[in-house]
Amino acid sequence: MGEIVNLRRARKAQERRKDEDRAQENRIRFGLSKAEREFAEKTKALEERRIEGHRRDGAATPSDDS
Repeated sequence: MGEIVNLRRARKAQERRKDEDRAQENRIRFGLSKAEREFAEKTKALEERRIEGHRRDGAATPSDDS
């Protein structure tokens, strides 16, 4: 005789496994520490300042198009 399986419990266990897998993917994709986020923001700001420093006088900025 086979083992008796409660289908409701099996379904819920399967959903929990799927949710945990999705959560793990999100942790990898979006999980940066505060220090890493701040470093990325500071690096981006520095790069933008460098680009602005090389801009020619009188050149149109992207916000001037409107």
